[in-house]
Amino acid sequence: MKLNVFLSPVIVDELYFTGKTTVVIDVLRATSTIVTAIDNGAKEVVPVASVEFAVKVSGGMFGGQTLLGGERNKKKIEGFALGNSPFEYSKEIVEGKTIVFYTTNGTKSIAKAKYSENLYTCSFLNISAVAKHLITLNTDVEIVCAGRNNYFSIEDSVCAGMLISKISKVKTDSYLNDSGAAVLTLYEKYGANLLKMMRESDHGKILLENGFDADLEYCSSIDLLDVIPSYASGVMKKLKKD
Repeated sequence: MKLNVFLSPVIVDELYFTGKTTVVIDVLRATSTIVTAIDNGAKEVVPVASVEFAVKVSGGMFGGQTLLGGERNKKKIEGFALGNSPFEYSKEIVEGKTIVFYTTNGTKSIAKAKYSENLYTCSFLNISAVAKHLITLNTDVEIVCAGRNNYFSIEDSVCAGMLISKISKVKTDSYLNDSGAAVLTLYEKYGANLLKMMRESDHGKILLENGFDADLEYCSSIDLLDVIPSYASGVMKKLKKD
C-alpha cells in the first residue's frame, strides 16, 4: 500500500488524480468545517474553486435550502451567510441545507482532486474514521496537504503524519514517499500537543490575531466525529457505511 504525500496542491496536476484514492487535508479550517457541517446534518457541501463560481452555483439552486459559506484571507466573504469557522455550522443553521463552500486553500485542493475515483477529506476531528476506511479499501492513497497560499503548512503535514501512522500500524508493509516519511517525523515530534503546534504555526497565529482561539482548540480535537465526507458528482456527502 503506497501512501504518497503532497505538501502543497500546486506540486501536482489535477489529471494526476484520475482514478486514484485521494485524501485532502486542510485542518485550519476547511476540512474541519466540512466534516462538522455534515455531522450536523447538512445535506451536502459543494466545494468550489472561486467566489464567482460559488455565487453562480448557488443562484442555480432553489427553495431557500442553499447557504453560501467560506472565507477569503480569513474573513467571511461579503454577501455570504457563513464564514469558515466550524462553530457557524451548527445543526440549527445547516440541517437539511446545501452549502456552497469556498475557502482560500481547502476547497481549491478538493476541486483539484475532483477526478479521483475516491475522494475524502480528513482533519484531526475524523482522522481515525478516515484511516479505518482507507485500510479497508486497501488501495494506494494520495494525501494532499492544502497548505497556505500554495506553501507548506505544519498543521496539515502533522495531520497527514498522524493519518500515515494510524494506517501503517495495521498495514505494516506500507510504502511512503519522501514527503510521507517527512510528515511522519513531524507528527512524531509535534503530535503530543496539537494545540500548541497550531498556536505556534503561521496560520494559527493569524487566526489568533483575528479572534479565532476557540477554532484552534476545536480543530485540534482528535476523533470528535465519526464521519467521512466523500466527494462525488461535484458534492461532498457523508460516506455511508456498509
